[in-house]
Amino acid sequence: MIRTVTLDENQKLTEKQIKQIEEAAKREIVFDEDSPALTPAMEKAFRLAAKNRNAQRKTNIS
Repeated sequence: MIRTVTLDENQKLTEKQIKQIEEAAKREIVFDEDSPALTPAMEKAFRLAAKNRNAQRKTNIS
């Protein structure tokens, strides 16, 4: 299950939220047909696409 929480910039996490994050970090990632593990080539392409996207965002913000 995915849980999304939107925080304001100055808002602090609650103890419950911190505990949820710590517990989630201990869990293993479960891959399935809808969310398969990436091959090394797919991971490299993903990282490159993210890098290019982030570089473009910086250009658009400036």
